Amino acid sequence: MAPTDKIQVHNAVLFVNTEKENADTAAAEIKKELAGRKVKTSIFYMDECTGSLPKGRWDIAFSLGGDGTVLYAARMLSKSNTPILPLHLGTLGFIANVERNEWLSVYEKWLKGEAKISPRCMLDVNVRRKNHSVYRNTCLNDAVISSMGIAKLINLGVKTETAPGKFTELGYYRSDGLIISTPTGSTAHSMAAGGPLLDPEMEAQILSPICPFTLSNRPMVLPSRQILLITVEKEQRSGVLLTIDGQDTHELKPDDTVTVCHSQHYTQLITGSNTAYYSALRDKLGWCGKRAENNNA
Repeated sequence: MAPTDKIQVHNAVLFVNTEKENADTAAAEIKKELAGRKVKTSIFYMDECTGSLPKGRWDIAFSLGGDGTVLYAARMLSKSNTPILPLHLGTLGFIANVERNEWLSVYEKWLKGEAKISPRCMLDVNVRRKNHSVYRNTCLNDAVISSMGIAKLINLGVKTETAPGKFTELGYYRSDGLIISTPTGSTAHSMAAGGPLLDPEMEAQILSPICPFTLSNRPMVLPSRQILLITVEKEQRSGVLLTIDGQDTHELKPDDTVTVCHSQHYTQLITGSNTAYYSALRDKLGWCGKRAENNNA
Protein backbone atom coordinates (compact mmCIF):
# COMPACT_ATOMS: atom_id res chain seq x y z
CA MET A 1 0.00 0.00 0.00
CA ALA A 2 1.32 3.43 -0.93
CA PRO A 3 2.16 5.78 1.97
CA THR A 4 -0.01 8.75 2.82
CA ASP A 5 1.42 11.38 0.50
CA LYS A 6 2.01 14.95 1.60
CA ILE A 7 2.83 15.91 -1.97
CA GLN A 8 0.18 15.05 -4.53
CA VAL A 9 1.50 13.69 -7.82
CA HIS A 10 -0.83 13.37 -10.80
CA ASN A 11 1.52 13.73 -13.78
CA ALA A 12 5.15 12.74 -14.23
CA VAL A 13 7.57 12.90 -17.14
CA LEU A 14 10.56 10.64 -17.76
CA PHE A 15 13.58 11.86 -19.74
CA VAL A 16 15.16 8.65 -20.98
CA ASN A 17 18.62 8.44 -22.55
CA THR A 18 18.38 5.17 -24.48
CA GLU A 19 22.15 5.17 -25.07
CA LYS A 20 22.58 4.29 -21.40
CA GLU A 21 22.45 0.65 -20.42
CA ASN A 22 19.24 -0.39 -18.67
CA ALA A 23 17.56 2.98 -19.33
CA ASP A 24 14.54 1.36 -21.00
CA THR A 25 14.24 -1.20 -18.21
CA ALA A 26 14.43 1.49 -15.54
CA ALA A 27 11.83 3.60 -17.37
CA ALA A 28 9.43 0.65 -17.53
CA GLU A 29 9.96 -0.04 -13.83
CA ILE A 30 9.24 3.56 -12.84
CA LYS A 31 6.23 3.83 -15.12
CA LYS A 32 4.74 0.63 -13.68
CA GLU A 33 5.25 1.79 -10.11
CA LEU A 34 3.73 5.20 -10.80
CA ALA A 35 0.79 3.66 -12.66
CA GLY A 36 0.03 1.65 -9.52
CA ARG A 37 -0.17 4.96 -7.69
CA LYS A 38 -2.57 6.44 -10.28
CA VAL A 39 0.12 8.74 -11.72
CA LYS A 40 -0.04 9.49 -15.43
CA THR A 41 3.43 9.18 -16.91
CA SER A 42 4.82 10.61 -20.16
CA ILE A 43 8.11 9.30 -21.56
CA PHE A 44 10.44 11.57 -23.52
CA TYR A 45 13.18 9.66 -25.34
CA MET A 46 16.37 11.67 -25.79
CA ASP A 47 17.21 10.15 -29.19
CA GLU A 48 13.85 11.33 -30.53
CA CYS A 49 14.01 14.85 -29.12
CA THR A 50 12.77 17.64 -31.35
CA GLY A 51 13.90 20.51 -29.16
CA SER A 52 10.61 20.95 -27.34
CA LEU A 53 8.48 18.87 -25.01
CA PRO A 54 4.86 17.97 -25.57
CA LYS A 55 2.55 20.41 -23.86
CA GLY A 56 1.72 19.53 -20.30
CA ARG A 57 2.30 20.22 -16.64
CA TRP A 58 4.26 17.76 -14.54
CA ASP A 59 4.51 17.44 -10.79
CA ILE A 60 7.85 15.66 -11.02
CA ALA A 61 10.41 14.72 -13.67
CA PHE A 62 12.74 11.73 -13.69
CA SER A 63 16.06 11.93 -15.52
CA LEU A 64 17.33 8.50 -16.58
CA GLY A 65 20.89 8.70 -17.86
CA GLY A 66 23.90 10.74 -16.87
CA ASP A 67 24.62 14.41 -16.22
CA GLY A 68 23.84 15.31 -19.84
CA THR A 69 20.32 13.98 -19.46
CA VAL A 70 19.82 16.12 -16.35
CA LEU A 71 21.10 19.19 -18.20
CA TYR A 72 18.65 18.63 -21.04
CA ALA A 73 15.74 18.11 -18.66
CA ALA A 74 16.70 21.22 -16.68
CA ARG A 75 16.63 23.44 -19.76
CA MET A 76 13.35 21.98 -21.00
CA LEU A 77 11.72 22.48 -17.60
CA SER A 78 13.49 25.71 -16.61
CA LYS A 79 10.34 27.84 -16.54
CA SER A 80 8.10 25.32 -14.80
CA ASN A 81 9.92 24.82 -11.47
CA THR A 82 9.35 21.07 -11.85
CA PRO A 83 11.54 19.09 -9.41
CA ILE A 84 13.86 16.57 -11.07
CA LEU A 85 14.84 13.21 -9.61
CA PRO A 86 18.12 12.36 -11.41
CA LEU A 87 18.87 8.63 -11.72
CA HIS A 88 22.51 7.84 -12.31
CA LEU A 89 22.94 5.48 -15.27
CA GLY A 90 26.12 7.06 -16.63
CA THR A 91 29.80 6.95 -15.70
CA LEU A 92 31.52 10.13 -14.47
CA GLY A 93 28.62 12.13 -13.08
CA PHE A 94 28.29 14.84 -10.45
CA ILE A 95 24.65 15.92 -10.94
CA ALA A 96 22.86 12.60 -11.37
CA ASN A 97 23.49 11.05 -7.96
CA VAL A 98 20.51 8.77 -7.26
CA GLU A 99 21.36 5.15 -7.99
CA ARG A 100 18.80 3.08 -9.83
CA ASN A 101 18.16 0.77 -6.89
CA GLU A 102 17.34 3.67 -4.56
CA TRP A 103 15.02 5.78 -6.70
CA LEU A 104 11.84 4.53 -5.02
CA SER A 105 13.05 5.23 -1.49
CA VAL A 106 14.17 8.74 -2.52
CA TYR A 107 10.84 9.31 -4.27
CA GLU A 108 8.88 8.27 -1.19
CA LYS A 109 11.00 10.54 1.01
CA TRP A 110 10.22 13.39 -1.38
CA LEU A 111 6.50 12.63 -1.17
CA LYS A 112 6.73 12.95 2.61
CA GLY A 113 8.74 16.18 2.38
CA GLU A 114 11.81 14.45 3.83
CA ALA A 115 14.14 14.40 0.80
CA LYS A 116 16.70 17.13 0.28
CA ILE A 117 15.88 19.58 -2.52
CA SER A 118 19.00 21.12 -4.00
CA PRO A 119 18.28 24.48 -5.71
CA ARG A 120 20.71 25.17 -8.55
CA CYS A 121 21.01 28.62 -10.11
CA MET A 122 20.89 28.89 -13.89
CA LEU A 123 22.18 31.49 -16.34
CA ASP A 124 20.23 33.19 -19.11
CA VAL A 125 22.17 33.72 -22.34
CA ASN A 126 21.16 36.23 -25.01
CA VAL A 127 22.96 36.92 -28.32
CA ARG A 128 22.43 40.34 -29.85
CA ARG A 129 23.37 41.23 -33.43
CA LYS A 130 22.89 44.75 -34.75
CA ASN A 131 20.61 45.63 -31.81
CA HIS A 132 18.42 42.57 -32.32
CA SER A 133 18.23 39.42 -30.21
CA VAL A 134 19.01 36.44 -32.44
CA TYR A 135 19.33 33.66 -29.88
CA ARG A 136 18.22 32.97 -26.30
CA ASN A 137 18.78 30.02 -24.01
CA THR A 138 19.23 29.02 -20.38
CA CYS A 139 22.00 26.83 -19.00
CA LEU A 140 22.50 24.81 -15.84
CA ASN A 141 26.17 24.03 -16.46
CA ASP A 142 27.84 26.57 -18.70
CA ALA A 143 27.98 28.73 -21.79
CA VAL A 144 31.17 28.26 -23.82
CA ILE A 145 32.42 30.57 -26.57
CA SER A 146 35.08 28.92 -28.69
CA SER A 147 36.48 28.70 -32.20
CA MET A 148 34.81 26.57 -34.85
CA GLY A 149 36.63 23.76 -36.62
CA ILE A 150 40.41 23.70 -36.30
CA ALA A 151 41.47 25.28 -32.99
CA LYS A 152 42.37 28.93 -33.45
CA LEU A 153 42.73 31.85 -31.09
CA ILE A 154 39.63 34.03 -30.88
CA ASN A 155 39.36 37.63 -29.75
CA LEU A 156 36.74 38.51 -27.14
CA GLY A 157 36.12 41.66 -25.13
CA VAL A 158 34.48 41.28 -21.71
CA LYS A 159 32.59 43.89 -19.69
CA THR A 160 30.87 43.47 -16.35
CA GLU A 161 28.06 45.44 -14.74
CA THR A 162 29.39 47.41 -11.77
CA ALA A 163 26.24 49.50 -11.22
CA PRO A 164 22.72 49.25 -12.66
CA GLY A 165 23.09 49.85 -16.39
CA LYS A 166 26.79 50.75 -16.08
CA PHE A 167 29.49 48.44 -17.38
CA THR A 168 33.23 48.38 -16.79
CA GLU A 169 35.70 46.75 -19.14
CA LEU A 170 37.03 43.63 -17.48
CA GLY A 171 39.51 42.63 -20.10
CA TYR A 172 40.42 41.59 -23.61
CA TYR A 173 40.82 37.86 -24.06
CA ARG A 174 42.86 36.30 -26.82
CA SER A 175 42.41 32.61 -26.19
CA ASP A 176 40.87 29.37 -27.40
CA GLY A 177 37.65 30.58 -25.82
CA LEU A 178 35.79 31.52 -22.64
CA ILE A 179 33.67 29.47 -20.27
CA ILE A 180 30.96 31.11 -18.18
CA SER A 181 29.97 28.50 -15.64
CA THR A 182 27.47 28.07 -12.84
CA PRO A 183 28.57 26.42 -9.57
CA THR A 184 26.88 23.24 -10.81
CA GLY A 185 29.06 23.42 -13.92
CA SER A 186 32.26 24.01 -11.94
CA THR A 187 32.98 20.25 -12.16
CA ALA A 188 32.59 20.22 -15.94
CA HIS A 189 34.42 22.13 -18.71
CA SER A 190 35.41 24.88 -16.27
CA MET A 191 37.32 22.42 -14.06
CA ALA A 192 39.12 21.03 -17.12
CA ALA A 193 40.23 24.59 -17.96
CA GLY A 194 41.67 25.10 -14.47
CA GLY A 195 38.66 26.75 -12.86
CA PRO A 196 37.80 26.35 -9.15
CA LEU A 197 35.27 23.92 -7.70
CA LEU A 198 32.27 25.57 -6.03
CA ASP A 199 29.50 24.20 -3.89
CA PRO A 200 26.68 23.72 -6.42
CA GLU A 201 24.15 25.62 -4.33
CA MET A 202 26.22 28.81 -4.24
CA GLU A 203 25.08 31.99 -5.99
CA ALA A 204 28.06 32.64 -8.27
CA GLN A 205 29.45 32.32 -11.76
CA ILE A 206 32.93 31.46 -12.98
CA LEU A 207 34.65 33.15 -15.92
CA SER A 208 37.40 30.83 -17.18
CA PRO A 209 39.59 31.49 -20.25
CA ILE A 210 40.56 28.44 -22.31
CA CYS A 211 44.31 28.36 -23.00
CA PRO A 212 44.76 32.16 -22.90
CA PHE A 213 47.57 33.72 -24.93
CA THR A 214 48.27 36.01 -21.95
CA LEU A 215 49.10 33.89 -18.92
CA SER A 216 47.79 36.55 -16.52
CA ASN A 217 44.25 35.86 -17.77
CA ARG A 218 43.08 33.70 -14.87
CA PRO A 219 39.69 32.23 -13.87
CA MET A 220 37.48 34.58 -11.87
CA VAL A 221 34.56 33.95 -9.52
CA LEU A 222 31.90 36.65 -9.81
CA PRO A 223 28.51 37.24 -8.18
CA SER A 224 25.84 35.32 -10.05
CA ARG A 225 23.72 38.43 -10.48
CA GLN A 226 26.54 40.41 -12.07
CA ILE A 227 25.80 40.73 -15.79
CA LEU A 228 28.56 39.88 -18.25
CA LEU A 229 28.82 41.25 -21.79
CA ILE A 230 31.10 39.31 -24.11
CA THR A 231 31.72 40.84 -27.53
CA VAL A 232 33.24 39.06 -30.51
CA GLU A 233 35.82 41.56 -31.75
CA LYS A 234 35.19 43.09 -35.18
CA GLU A 235 38.53 41.86 -36.51
CA GLN A 236 37.67 38.24 -35.73
CA ARG A 237 38.07 36.23 -38.93
CA SER A 238 37.71 32.58 -37.95
CA GLY A 239 34.36 31.11 -36.96
CA VAL A 240 33.12 31.41 -33.38
CA LEU A 241 30.64 29.08 -31.70
CA LEU A 242 28.46 29.47 -28.61
CA THR A 243 27.69 26.15 -26.89
CA ILE A 244 25.09 25.79 -24.15
CA ASP A 245 25.58 22.94 -21.66
CA GLY A 246 27.63 21.10 -24.27
CA GLN A 247 24.43 20.39 -26.20
CA ASP A 248 22.95 23.41 -28.01
CA THR A 249 25.05 25.54 -30.35
CA HIS A 250 24.77 28.87 -32.13
CA GLU A 251 27.25 30.43 -34.55
CA LEU A 252 28.49 33.89 -33.58
CA LYS A 253 29.51 36.68 -35.96
CA PRO A 254 32.02 39.52 -35.54
CA ASP A 255 30.59 42.29 -33.32
CA ASP A 256 27.97 39.97 -31.77
CA THR A 257 27.40 40.54 -28.07
CA VAL A 258 26.60 37.69 -25.70
CA THR A 259 24.85 38.74 -22.49
CA VAL A 260 25.04 36.31 -19.58
CA CYS A 261 22.98 36.97 -16.46
CA HIS A 262 21.43 35.20 -13.49
CA SER A 263 18.18 33.48 -14.44
CA GLN A 264 15.07 33.96 -12.36
CA HIS A 265 14.52 30.21 -12.71
CA TYR A 266 16.22 27.52 -10.65
CA THR A 267 16.62 23.80 -11.20
CA GLN A 268 15.23 21.88 -8.23
CA LEU A 269 17.10 18.58 -7.86
CA ILE A 270 15.83 15.84 -5.57
CA THR A 271 18.97 14.32 -4.08
CA GLY A 272 19.60 11.10 -2.21
CA SER A 273 21.48 12.69 0.68
CA ASN A 274 22.99 15.92 2.00
CA THR A 275 26.49 14.64 1.28
CA ALA A 276 25.93 13.35 -2.28
CA TYR A 277 27.93 16.12 -3.99
CA TYR A 278 30.95 15.84 -1.72
CA SER A 279 30.89 12.07 -1.92
CA ALA A 280 30.94 12.36 -5.71
CA LEU A 281 33.93 14.71 -5.58
CA ARG A 282 35.84 12.40 -3.27
CA ASP A 283 35.10 9.23 -5.19
CA LYS A 284 35.16 10.38 -8.80
CA LEU A 285 38.22 12.63 -8.48
CA GLY A 286 40.18 10.07 -6.52
CA TRP A 287 40.46 12.02 -3.27
CA CYS A 288 39.98 8.86 -1.20
CA GLY A 289 43.54 7.64 -1.34
CA LYS A 290 44.96 5.68 1.56
CA ARG A 291 45.94 7.88 4.51
CA ALA A 292 49.60 7.95 5.34
CA GLU A 293 50.32 5.88 8.44
CA ASN A 294 52.07 7.50 11.38
CA ASN A 295 55.68 6.49 11.50
CA ASN A 296 57.05 6.70 15.04
CA ALA A 297 60.36 5.11 14.19
